[in-house]
Amino acid sequence: MISVKDIHKSYGNLEVLKGINLEIQQGEIVSVVGASGAGKSTLLHIIGTLDKPDRGKVYFGSRSVIDLNEKKLSAFRNKNIGFVFQFHHLLPEFTAIENICLPAFIAGKSQKAARQKAMELLALLRLTDRKEHKPSELSGGEQQRLAVARALINEPDVLLADEPSGNLDSKSSGELHKLFFDLREKLNQTFVIVTHNQELADMADRKLKIKDGVIINGF
Repeated sequence: MISVKDIHKSYGNLEVLKGINLEIQQGEIVSVVGASGAGKSTLLHIIGTLDKPDRGKVYFGSRSVIDLNEKKLSAFRNKNIGFVFQFHHLLPEFTAIENICLPAFIAGKSQKAARQKAMELLALLRLTDRKEHKPSELSGGEQQRLAVARALINEPDVLLADEPSGNLDSKSSGELHKLFFDLREKLNQTFVIVTHNQELADMADRKLKIKDGVIINGF
């Protein structure tokens, strides 16, 4: 579903990625591990079209996305890619259901269609009774589940997660990890997860280790 071909990326004189090649299948859960500074988040951002490589290509199916102009790239990203970060980036002035609906509104969906889909996701993620709560009224685990719901509202091809449980306690982390696999089971959702959490990394279908800007193993 996603092909990464010979990706190189430098920041100034620092060469972060040195020729990354990667294939990701529909419904696969892939974890990416490595020391801080190894290039994990840089790779995730390039797959997610938030950053561009100096050299190389990223394909979704047969479509090269690196060469799209900014307007087309933003539209593609909104429709096809969901993001979950360590810090959930929820908008504090909006309720849970309003936060979930925002990407759908950006995609041009009607309020009725967006709210209906948001309610389905709230039910799936066991947050229905929190739909009118502001983020500050939710626990850390609930906030991160809400961020997952927001990432799923446009039914993306892939959900990219950067240290998704890094700010959670062990109980909430375990629940979030289980949620990813439940979503794969129910929605055939594809995940690429950058993590320092060894338990989560080992649960994945494949664990890729990046060292010195290259993938040194993947199983």
